[in-house]
Amino acid sequence: MKKKPTILITNDDGIDAQGIRFLIDAMRDLGNIVVVAPDSPQSGMGHAITVQTPLRLKKRIHETDYQEYSCNGTPVDCVKLGEQVVIKDLPDLLVSGVNHGSNASINIVYSGTMAAVIEGCIDRIPSVGFSMNDFSHHLDFEPARNIIRHIAKNILQNRLPDGICLNVNLPVEKEIKGIQVTRQANARWKEEFDTRTDPRGKDYHWLTGKFEYLDNGHENDVNAMKNGYASVVPVKIDLTAYDQIDNLKYLETNIGTD
Repeated sequence: MKKKPTILITNDDGIDAQGIRFLIDAMRDLGNIVVVAPDSPQSGMGHAITVQTPLRLKKRIHETDYQEYSCNGTPVDCVKLGEQVVIKDLPDLLVSGVNHGSNASINIVYSGTMAAVIEGCIDRIPSVGFSMNDFSHHLDFEPARNIIRHIAKNILQNRLPDGICLNVNLPVEKEIKGIQVTRQANARWKEEFDTRTDPRGKDYHWLTGKFEYLDNGHENDVNAMKNGYASVVPVKIDLTAYDQIDNLKYLETNIGTD
C-alpha cells in the first residue's frame, strides 16, 4: 500500500485565520496533514527568525492523519519547528496561506507567507505559497479550491526542481478562468509615513503608501490576476545576478599588505 504523503501547512495571518482554515480543508484528503502556524498575525515579517526568546509549540489537535500546533514565532520559525520537532523529517509538500492580500510583484520580498515557502525551498521541500488579491478578512475562498488542489496534486506527483518554489496569487472572482505561469511584475511601494503626536507630546508614525506599477509588459502576475487568472511565478532562492558578474570584473584586484 502506497504511503500517504506528509503535507506541512503554515501561514502568516495566524492559525485561526480564515485563509489557513480553508487551505487545511482543501488539503485534508491529500495526505497526512501537519499544521504549524503562528499563534498571532505575522504579516510583513519577511524571513525573520526568533533568536532572542524561547519558541513554544502548543498542541491543539493530534489525530492519526492530522496534527495541529500553534507557535509563538514567525512563519519561518514554524517551518523549522514543523520539520525538526514535529515531523522530525522533511515533508513531501509545504503549502503556505491562503494569505489575505496579494503577494504578487515586489510584495514577495516582505511576505511572511512566501518566507515560509522559501524556507521550505532551502531545505529542498517542494513548496508553494497561495495568496488572494483582497485584504478583507471575510473573503470567499471557495472559487480557488480547484486551482489550489490542482497545483498541490501536480506538485506532489512531479515535485519541483531543487532551489525553485512557487508564488501563486489568486484573483477575487466567482469563477477563476485558469492558471497562467508567468513572471513577477515590475512594481514597488512608494511609501510615506503618517506622523502624529501622542498625548504626551511624542511623535509616532504609521506606515502608508501607494503601489506603483512600473511594468510595460503584459506577461506578469499582476496582469494575470487582472484578467481573471491565477498567476504562478517560479521563484529562485539563488539571488545571484549572473548576468552582472562579468560586468563587475573591474572590481577584482589582489590587495596586498605593506
